[in-house]
Parts: sequence; C-alpha cells; structure tokens
Amino acid sequence: MKLSHFNFKLPEELLADRPSDIRDEARLMVLNRKEQTIEHKLFKDVIDYFDEGDVMILNNTKVFPARLYGNKEKTGARIEVFLLRELNEEQRLWDVLVDPARKIRIGNKLYFGDDDTLVAEVIDNTTSRGRTLRFLYDGSYKEFRNKLTELGETPLPKYIKREVEPEDEERYQTIFAKNEGAVAAPTAGLHFSKHLLKRLEIKGVELPEITLHVGLGTFNPVEVEDLSKHKMDSEEIFIGPDAVETINKGISNKKRVCAVGTTSMRAIESSVSSSGTLNEFSGWTNKFIFPPYDFSIANCMITNFHTPKSTLLMMVSAFAGHDFMKKAYEEAVKEKYRFYTYGDAMLIL
Repeated sequence: MKLSHFNFKLPEELLADRPSDIRDEARLMVLNRKEQTIEHKLFKDVIDYFDEGDVMILNNTKVFPARLYGNKEKTGARIEVFLLRELNEEQRLWDVLVDPARKIRIGNKLYFGDDDTLVAEVIDNTTSRGRTLRFLYDGSYKEFRNKLTELGETPLPKYIKREVEPEDEERYQTIFAKNEGAVAAPTAGLHFSKHLLKRLEIKGVELPEITLHVGLGTFNPVEVEDLSKHKMDSEEIFIGPDAVETINKGISNKKRVCAVGTTSMRAIESSVSSSGTLNEFSGWTNKFIFPPYDFSIANCMITNFHTPKSTLLMMVSAFAGHDFMKKAYEEAVKEKYRFYTYGDAMLIL
C-alpha cells in the first residue's frame, strides 16, 4: 500500500489537547472485524468484552520529564532541549533534540536552572536538530538524575499548544507505569483507571506487563510514498518470562489476547517464535507494521484515534483491515470522536 492510502481530512478541533475528565469515561468505538459492525460505548464498557482467562497486554513504560529549557552561554538565548536517550551513564552523555538548532554548535555550553548548577556541553551533531550533550554536574549519578527530573517538564506532544499544567504530570502517565524510559506516553493505556483494572482482575482477566520505551520516532512523518522504503527509529523492549507464560497460555487456550496500544503490539510482534508464540526479549526493535501483515500473537487490540499518514494508523489498518478502518474513521469524524494523545479509544475485536 501507498502513503496516500492513509490520508484523510481531520478537523483541527478534533485534536484533543486535554484528557477526559475521568480516565475510563473517554468514548470507546468498538469494531467487530468478523461482523463488520461499529458500536459506540464508554471506555469503562471494555470490561463487557472480556471473560475469565482472557489476556490484556499492558505496556508499563514510564514517561520521564524529557523537555528542558536552558540558556546559551554568552548570549543567554533560550534553548529547548528534548532528551531522547541516555548514551553513557558514567560520562552522562545524551542524545537530544535542540530548538532553535541553528544556534547550537559543537563546543557550545548550555546552562539550566536558576542557579546554573547543571551545565551541558555540545560534543556532536547527529541530525539537523539532533545533538549529543555531555552533562556536567557536581554530584552523584542519582543526584544528577534527580536534577534532570526537577528541571524537566512533562513532554506533551507539539500539537498541544497550551502550557503544561499540573495535572499533565499525572494524566500523561498510565496508572501502571513502572519502568522509566519513554519520551511519549503509550496513549491507549491512559484510559485505564484503578477501579477498572480492579474490576478486570476480579473478573479473571489476565494483565501481563511488558515494556516498550516509546521514542519520538514513532511520530516521525512518513516521507516516502512507497511504505517499504520507510525506516522506523529503534525503541527498547523488555518482555519477561512471566508475561510470556501468561500470554502463551492465552494463545494455547484460544482466549482473547488483546494488545493495549500500538506499542504493546509492536513489542510482541518483534519477538515471535517459529510456532507463533511469544519469546522473552531484551533489546531493540525497528519493526514497521503496515498492510498487508499477518499478526501472530494478539487477536484483539485497544488503540487511540491516530492522525493522517501516521505509522500508527498504518498498523491499526493492517489489524482491522484497511477498508473497515477507513469506514470507522469516517464515522469517528462524523461523530466527533477526539483524536491523538489525549483522545478517545477504539477496541478492535
């Protein structure tokens, strides 16, 4: 399929810049692939579609406050620094994006915080906006990371034009977030409340956790019409033995196995055995899923509503069927569902 197959008109007012008032009361569109039906529910109704022994795979990555603002030495120019990934703990080297990039060259120093106790030196150019920074801080590694957290800001996506608000620190994080390392939230998981998770647990639904640290590459635009030529950025995955055992048991018992989010789906599809079961995994994936694609692990998926031409839309189209997904998105626009990070959800059965 071509890039142009995934274009559609999305009214700007449907881009959600705030979360729903209550996590599990976002809207939920339910797609039944076999019956080709569409239902309109609330997210908390998701429990009605799962029974004892069914499996929901959760991504427990935790977003860290990746957006910092520093001042360039001498000029004092304000520079945004977006932390992408740590390269070397001992040397405190990080891959970052800087904005405005034209002002930042190798050898420049940036000063952070009112007291300038945290300093970074630019030691390499990686892309037009990418830089490698060496952070200079007079303290232990733990104290350094605490300083980054103190100075950092919740990394809301750029499409959200408003200032970061206090509630974003909690709402741009799933309630099961544990393993820090993501620079963007696994958004389908944002709809789960403690109450809903407890109800699922009581009903006997299995809730194994895996980790995929979401990077900004997930949101990079596709710039080639031929999708086979698009290269995804790599993201780090951890799939442990307990999750593998629970998920494979669900597969062998022919239960509903549901990937919560494109991140969970990408993780499990990156570690499939020759017999179509899940393997343990610790490493990186640059897997790009687009139609046509045969899924091996999950037979069900929860996801948000995605933007035109995005790799996320391509994945869910591969899962639901391109024509059915096109029809569902037309319905979503007509019914004014909310799109993107803080938007509404879809359950694909």
